[in-house]
Amino acid sequence: MENSEPDPSRQRNGVVSVLYGEFTDAFNDRVRYSVSLTESALTVQRISSSPGRTKVVFNLTDCVGCRAHRGPDGADVGAYFTAYFYPFKRRWMSAGVARQKVEQRFRVALVQDPLANLQEAERWARAIRDASVLQAPRRDGVVYAEVRRPCRVMVLVNPQSGRGQALQLFTGHVQGMLTEAAVPYTLVITEHQNHARELVRKADLSQWDALVIMSGDGLLFEVINGLMEREDWQEAIQTPLGILPGGSGNALAASVHHYSQSPPAWNQELLLSCGFMLCKGLVGSMDLVSIHLASRQRLFSFLSLAWGFVADVDTESEKYRHVGAIRFLMGTLVRLASLRVYQGRLAYLPVIEAPKLPKGSIKAHRPPSTPQHPSLCSSLPCRLIPNTSPNQNSRHNHNSTNSNRYTITNSSNNAITTKRPETRCESKIRAQEDSLLPGLDQPVPESWTVVREEDFVLVLAIYQSHLAEDLWTVPGATADDGVIHLFYVTAGISRPALLRLFLAMEKGGHLACGCPHLVYEKVKALRLEPISPQGMITVDGEMVEYGPVQAQIHPGLARLICG
Repeated sequence: MENSEPDPSRQRNGVVSVLYGEFTDAFNDRVRYSVSLTESALTVQRISSSPGRTKVVFNLTDCVGCRAHRGPDGADVGAYFTAYFYPFKRRWMSAGVARQKVEQRFRVALVQDPLANLQEAERWARAIRDASVLQAPRRDGVVYAEVRRPCRVMVLVNPQSGRGQALQLFTGHVQGMLTEAAVPYTLVITEHQNHARELVRKADLSQWDALVIMSGDGLLFEVINGLMEREDWQEAIQTPLGILPGGSGNALAASVHHYSQSPPAWNQELLLSCGFMLCKGLVGSMDLVSIHLASRQRLFSFLSLAWGFVADVDTESEKYRHVGAIRFLMGTLVRLASLRVYQGRLAYLPVIEAPKLPKGSIKAHRPPSTPQHPSLCSSLPCRLIPNTSPNQNSRHNHNSTNSNRYTITNSSNNAITTKRPETRCESKIRAQEDSLLPGLDQPVPESWTVVREEDFVLVLAIYQSHLAEDLWTVPGATADDGVIHLFYVTAGISRPALLRLFLAMEKGGHLACGCPHLVYEKVKALRLEPISPQGMITVDGEMVEYGPVQAQIHPGLARLICG
């Protein structure tokens, strides 16, 4: 007969248990287990007379939910509780590890009263859920919020994205995870371009605690711009946004996975990782970039601004969309065969990084630090979860490759370095001002750097770590580092050298190639003025009007479900 002990102070093998019980296997009454729940783990050990009993420990960090239920046989007086874990396990057919589903189900039959057994199963399920929420995977130095529980999620799916399988991927992989995590959702299938943009512009966002996009990066571009076009944009843009990879590029999904410090993953493994983070519900900040076009149209971008080779490949490879992510490789090879050079003018406002002090030196004056906590200046559908790690300022910084090699720096940047750091509240209130940008018809300020060269193969401004699932473009980037990472490649690079750069980018090694034509700078704002009469410019992979364009970063303006 099963037994369960409610004593919260029960100690087994030196570990204080929250709950302890003995239950039978859900599929074999002859197999019995002792089950122990602590604040951080669920330990399962088979009860056997033979020595060396098998013990398995499940980390609650990997648990997305637990539910109690009756069995399929109405005559069965027992009840059941099932816990769902997604730990890292070795892949079956290749090296490395990835998250894989593990389900643990136990039968509770303490007495002959079905209701009493179900109540006991519910007590265990509730305890496991509550403990797993407190064990969400947090990174050192990051302050998280958490999606309100129980949360209400709108899931927007573009059925045409990628290979046209986004809806099937959702129903086949994500739908079950949301059920396991007890996350209620409403599924919205987009019907035409800008459908999502129009929907979120008019939606009553008080009905939703998060907006989740199951598509490529283009649908999130629509959602963000729809939110920023609302009258209540300051509050609307703080709605937590989730991303599930369902397109060809899936750059943000790959970036979010990378930020979680998980081993590399692709395809369905990446989808499972992003679904896991959605179920855990941690929320961090994400920078947005405002982009001004010649027609005075203003867009908000979360990923990239591209001109030249990258924009050409992104746009021209649309014809290969049916083959999935390999479309970018096909587009790259086609464009390499007829490599173009574009003429234009490029200028930017560089990030002023504090000089590194020699070892043993003492800093005389410590400047006031920018607050690390998310904004409290407007209502959020989430609560703050501070991380007490001492490494609050641990960020990866990469120096520019060939920094200023082809540039002319105007006057000193003292006016920038003496500015008082903006608080998060001020940043949001002033977000629409774009205070760093002059009019497109005005010259750039003297504090900007003007690039001397006017012949380019590509210009890429990116603010996430990945440009695609397999393109690790900025190894040191984070979603909220407050930086536009500017790359440009000047004319004269050979086709083999350019191909080597993109092949090296798969593992983030392109900056170490020593290519004299590649320049990388960290900037706060930039301006690009194409001179060539024909060309393409893309924002987040979407083609926009061709002509002069300028951009400025707004740190921490949006909220991103991450890990």
